[in-house]
Amino acid sequence: MARQYLKDAEHGTIEIDEEVTAAVRDILGEVRERGDEALFELTERYDDVERETLRVSEAEIRAAREDLPADQRAAIDNTIENVRAFHEEQFAHLEGFEREFQDGVTLGTRLVPLERAGAYVPGGRHPLVAAPAMSIVPATVVGVDTMVACAPPQPDGSVQSAQLYAMDRAGADEIYCVGGAQAIGAMAYGTDSVAPVDKVCGPGNVFTTEAKRQVFGRVGIDFLAGPTEVLIVADGTADPALVATDLLAQAEHDPNSRPVLIDLDADHAREVLAEFDRQLPEFRTAEVARECWEANGEAVVVDSRAEAVDLANEYAMEHLQLMVEEPRDLVEDLHNYGALFIGEHTPVVFGDKAVGTNHSLPTLEVARYSGGINVTTYLKVLTHQEATAEGAAAVGPWAARICQLEGTHAHQVSAEERIPADSDYWERYADEGSRRPE
Repeated sequence: MARQYLKDAEHGTIEIDEEVTAAVRDILGEVRERGDEALFELTERYDDVERETLRVSEAEIRAAREDLPADQRAAIDNTIENVRAFHEEQFAHLEGFEREFQDGVTLGTRLVPLERAGAYVPGGRHPLVAAPAMSIVPATVVGVDTMVACAPPQPDGSVQSAQLYAMDRAGADEIYCVGGAQAIGAMAYGTDSVAPVDKVCGPGNVFTTEAKRQVFGRVGIDFLAGPTEVLIVADGTADPALVATDLLAQAEHDPNSRPVLIDLDADHAREVLAEFDRQLPEFRTAEVARECWEANGEAVVVDSRAEAVDLANEYAMEHLQLMVEEPRDLVEDLHNYGALFIGEHTPVVFGDKAVGTNHSLPTLEVARYSGGINVTTYLKVLTHQEATAEGAAAVGPWAARICQLEGTHAHQVSAEERIPADSDYWERYADEGSRRPE
């Protein structure tokens, strides 16, 4: 099966420049050693902002709420309500269990929420107003005790009003005005102002992503993600103008974003590319979108729907959008994506901003082994076991035999202590290290 590349680009990687790695290591070291003092200095150094406190006050939250018109608050509230409804339903379909697997041996699983979790809310070129809902609401749904949020300051030293309102409404218990790698360090290591969390989640730039990588182990993280991606699978039934618009919607995010088209019709693909060029100057974000498309845009023509599915799975991209005839027929065979958007009436922007699914998603082929933020992000799946004397008598010989194979002597004796004196184990398997019963 031939693939025709009308436009090609190099695939992105999760690798991070050594200079960024070194800079982040220095920042985290300062935060770890000097705590709040370092956070204030780093905020002044990188954001040119001086604050008297790191924690956002109730007065600042009220001011942000009053700064937003009612219609803007309603839009944010709608997103939060939809995200909460979806994640509550998601949580309702998870449950622990306990069952007697053999006589006297009961095993089970409990779903236990984290005690403290942290969410980073990025600023950047376009401060993401929906991001707080995506990172914070799932934690509140599963019952995380304390949800911490960090966001970078604006030039006046405040958190952007819509983001601050959204963090508060989403359920953040503590909000701190600190950004970048230093925010990740504060949540991971703790300072006098910021108590450490158990897991750090949320999107960010290359510095916050690298900071998450470096603190992993001290705390948990959701995943490492790069710039946003979209892969649109289209055929001749899709409106070329609509396909082009949806590609542009992702290209405008960042010069390093990755918009890709897989088309089953070469003429249709050329129409989409022509529409992309035609529409591009109409957008206020044209400069960024053009740079992104020139560096990272791709358009591939394939011969069949099966090949389109195979190639989509190979790309394993963040957003996968199906703009083909009978799109549901493809769904079962697609398994490498962050989120799937089925049909021409379901653009990525719906998932990103309003519909209720989570937009904190894996990029750079991480979708091969991980999904996005969801309620399980903030849950520990814990197992337990209980054996009666009868159950221990049944399990003990098997456990002791494995220990003999491993050479773990104390483990062997621990298992043997539960084996009754009349068991045939003692004649068949006991060795010189066994403590034979009297």
